[in-house]
Amino acid sequence: MSTRFFAGRFDDRVVVVTGAAQGIGRSVAERVSAEGGSVALVDRAELVHDIATPLERSHSVTADLETFEGAQNAIDSALERFGRIDVLINNVGGTIWAKPYEHYTPQQIQAEVTRSLFPTLWTCRAVLPHLIEQASGTIVNVSSVATRGVNRVPYAAAKGGVSAITAALAMEVAQYGIRVVATAPGGTEAPPRVVARGPGAETDEEKAWYQQIVDQTVDSSLLKRYGTLDEQAAAITFLASEEASYVTGTVLPVAGGDLG
Repeated sequence: MSTRFFAGRFDDRVVVVTGAAQGIGRSVAERVSAEGGSVALVDRAELVHDIATPLERSHSVTADLETFEGAQNAIDSALERFGRIDVLINNVGGTIWAKPYEHYTPQQIQAEVTRSLFPTLWTCRAVLPHLIEQASGTIVNVSSVATRGVNRVPYAAAKGGVSAITAALAMEVAQYGIRVVATAPGGTEAPPRVVARGPGAETDEEKAWYQQIVDQTVDSSLLKRYGTLDEQAAAITFLASEEASYVTGTVLPVAGGDLG
């Protein structure tokens, strides 16, 4: 499926994309750049600097967004480079382990929530004073339809929190001219990750648990397939653009008909 870019859609706009070193975040950052935007790419992996280099009007930041200090440093760096932020796209998160809930340790549960909920909480908090001061802005969160899925209960809880942040924060900040929206991706095909999220499935039992996720994801999709990175980036950039100026407080499933 070919990517259709909309020339000039992000002209004069500064967009911060977290989790931008690979996967959906990288696709979003590259699309924003191709459509005329200035883009700050944020990731904990040093790879993010290599991704940013060929992009025009780009800036790259390494930060640990699981802490508020990391989120604040990333936002401050983008403001220092560009002088303003118009859009924040919160893309950090992802399943670390795949297994039935009774097999998770307390430490693993904590790690899943820390990975997939707190980066969105922290970066929203870090950017809000700036957006409120300028009386405009858009926050696009990336949730997941895995809030209804097998073998990922802690991740589902975290992404359910991202959806709740979207709805509640949108109500608070609409008075300042700020929109808060989200997508909920389904299963998405992507190249092998350069930086792995977790240890991966090793035993036959672990591989079977992961296959259950794949099978359930495809079965829940009306289109009976995984999506593409371009399909996810298209929905995110639409919500981030002025084309969606009357959309706020909602979560858009991008999962082939699976509503999560």
